[in-house]
Amino acid sequence: MPRKPVYEQVIEDVTTSVRNGALRPGDKLPSIAELCAQYDASATPIRYALRILDERGWIETHQGKGSFVAATPPE
Repeated sequence: MPRKPVYEQVIEDVTTSVRNGALRPGDKLPSIAELCAQYDASATPIRYALRILDERGWIETHQGKGSFVAATPPE
């Protein structure tokens, strides 16, 4: 079975962690550099995943501060 693209893995991992309570509203996500190391990927797919998560309401990204789980993430 072919591997999922990195950005899909990041999206799936974050949404699963929020759903199962491992990440709670207001929790800070790892930095882009930390996620790059964790997924052995460049910053481009990580940024893409974070942008999609932000657009879908799962996270909030604040320039210079980082990405945080949204106060009211989708169900």
